[in-house]
Amino acid sequence: MRSRLELSQFLTPTTISDHRTSPVNSLGYLRVMFRVDNLDELLVRLAKQGVEIVGEIVNYEDIYRLCYIRGAEGLLIGLAEQLGNQTAKDILEKS
Repeated sequence: MRSRLELSQFLTPTTISDHRTSPVNSLGYLRVMFRVDNLDELLVRLAKQGVEIVGEIVNYEDIYRLCYIRGAEGLLIGLAEQLGNQTAKDILEKS
């Protein structure tokens, strides 16, 4: 199964605000997140393309390793590597 994501850029009208340096917890549709298989290997490949990590890589409850990178037009792109078989949804269902 293949998925596609289209990123667009507005040429007109003139920009009324610039979100490209907003922090990751800003309101609005400023970010998208992808599950990846090998975060470290992917980050090495992306670094060769000039991509930098925003903040740091974090471990979320031993379920995911997460980080943000800044992509085209300043869009924040989250990358999540699942650790083991458990997901965040599994944890919520047990609560």
